[in-house]
Amino acid sequence: MQANEFNKLSHDELNAKLASFREELFNLRFQHATAQLENTARIPQVKKNIARILTVLSEKQKGA
Repeated sequence: MQANEFNKLSHDELNAKLASFREELFNLRFQHATAQLENTARIPQVKKNIARILTVLSEKQKGA
């Protein structure tokens, strides 16, 4: 997802997405450690999405 797509979401929706991405990252790391991960490029994508969400949340907090 792009940052502008995250800007359209509410605070609660962003927190739900953040929890979802953090759970996915945990699962990806677990799969990577056990040599079951096929798409290793997904880990940086999920990390970037987490960073984007955290940035949007902080911007909304400062703007409110």
